[in-house]
Amino acid sequence: MPELCVGEHRWAVPTGSNLLDALNEAGLNVPYSCRAGSCHACLVHCLAGQPLDAMPEALALDKHAQGWRLACQCRVVEDLRVALFDPQRDGVPAKVSALDWFGDVLRVQLRPERPLRYQAGQHVVLWLGEVARPYSLASLPGEDELLEFHIDCQRPGAFCDKARGLQVGDEMRLGELRGGALHYDPEWQDRPLWLLAAGTGLAPLWGILREALRQGHRSEIRLLHVARDPAGHYLAEPLLKLPGVSVELVLAEQLDEALAGLRPSSRQTVALVCGAPGSVERFARRLFIAGVPRGQVFADVFVEHA
Repeated sequence: MPELCVGEHRWAVPTGSNLLDALNEAGLNVPYSCRAGSCHACLVHCLAGQPLDAMPEALALDKHAQGWRLACQCRVVEDLRVALFDPQRDGVPAKVSALDWFGDVLRVQLRPERPLRYQAGQHVVLWLGEVARPYSLASLPGEDELLEFHIDCQRPGAFCDKARGLQVGDEMRLGELRGGALHYDPEWQDRPLWLLAAGTGLAPLWGILREALRQGHRSEIRLLHVARDPAGHYLAEPLLKLPGVSVELVLAEQLDEALAGLRPSSRQTVALVCGAPGSVERFARRLFIAGVPRGQVFADVFVEHA
């Protein structure tokens, strides 16, 4: 059987063992969220030996060449020496600059130790102590040096429980920055742009919407936001002030009626949708029925974190 080595800890595992499971069964507490190669919370550094990687394309080429791997996507097929991602060593320090509660949604603004280069719609793995979760950036690159995140704290969870205790001045760590499925393409400037979000799925679309306006989007922009209750429309005030944007705020029980009214003015319409799996599926189904081609619908699904 191949041998795993982490620091001074060595042990044998069955050939083909999932690397994340093998590490956690040994008590090393590697964080994870989705187990699908999407969240990047389970990043580890392979120092010797190579695991069988099911998703090498999930990491940037330079990162992969340096030996970084997503543990959830790897199987142990030979002796392997691994270093766990250490947020104190490998992460970027960031200070909490502002905290605002909107019902169950916590808006966190962070000032990183050094500027972070990113695009609207990307995700960052946030570390609070030893707990890591991926969150979409709601801030706009170049607007200022603050990074903004929207955290849904309605349900208890390891990360949310810690986030509730945050105070201005506390330090967090930034892990892997990755591209999400959502972005704004300047070639869309003359095409209708629809943005459909449920809950904090609004976070990346808030950044993308402002990026579209900054780039002078010339066609229709329509945004639909679904929330559990009126307090859940946590960006209602700034959204309604945006010039040239049609905003529809919908409660969950009104969603079917609102979706039935979606009728694109053009088959060139581009739609960006974000939220929990059920909401994204309903959005995508209705857009297809309304005549928006599948290739023009871009979706980002939020995985519920424990």
